[in-house]
Amino acid sequence: MRLLLVEDDNHVAAALSAVLKRHGFDVTHARSGEEALQALVPEGAGFGVVLLDLGLPDQDGYEVCGKIRKRTSTPVIMVTARSDVRSRIHGLNLGADDYVVKPYDTGELLARIHAVSRRTVPEEQVTGAEDALRLGPVHIELPTRRVTVDGAVVQLTRKEFDLLALLAQRPGVVFRREQIISEVWRTSWEGTGRTLEVHVASLRAKLRMPALIETVRGVGYRLVAPAA
Repeated sequence: MRLLLVEDDNHVAAALSAVLKRHGFDVTHARSGEEALQALVPEGAGFGVVLLDLGLPDQDGYEVCGKIRKRTSTPVIMVTARSDVRSRIHGLNLGADDYVVKPYDTGELLARIHAVSRRTVPEEQVTGAEDALRLGPVHIELPTRRVTVDGAVVQLTRKEFDLLALLAQRPGVVFRREQIISEVWRTSWEGTGRTLEVHVASLRAKLRMPALIETVRGVGYRLVAPAA
C-alpha cells in the first residue's frame, strides 16, 4: 500500500519511513503542507493512507487536513504532540479518520493504519460487491462464508475463513502476527504463534495456491493477489 508521510523533520521521517517500509508500505515523504497537497493530485494519487503531522512549516496541519478532505477520501491519520481532547475533536471534525498522540508505540500506529485502510479497499485490487471479494480465481462470499477457486468450492474451517477474509481485504498489505491473532482469535499473541502457522499452511494447501499467502519474516503475512 502507498502511504503519504507528511512530516517536516527529516530525521523523524527517515526513522518512521524505515519502519513502515519493513512492514510492506511504499512511503512517499512530503515535508510541507503544499508538498503534501501536490502529492495527492490527481484525486488521492493512489495513496492508501496519509500520516499527517500537525506541526508543518508552511501551513497549519488542521488546515491541510481540511484541504485534503475536500480533494480526496483517502484516510488521514493525524500525528501530533497535542493530546488535549479539544484538539482531537477538532481534528476529527475536519475529516481526520484517526488521531495519534506523540510519543506513540509503533505497533499501535501500524494497527491504526491497517484499521483505517481496511475501510477503503482499492477497486483495482478487489472487485465485486461489498459482501464478496474476488482476487483472480479466488472468490470469497462473506455472508455465506463460501470460498471458491476457479468455480470449485473449497471447504474451510471457521478460523481458516476468517484468516483468509482478513488478508483478502487488503491485498499486498503486511498484517502483523499480533494483529492477526487479535482479530481472528480474539486473544493475545503469546502462545498462539504455532496455531497461526498451522492455519496458514492449511489455507495454502486447501486453496492449492502456496504463493497466495506470503510470509514476511519477523513481521507477519500478506496476501499476494494472483492474476485474474
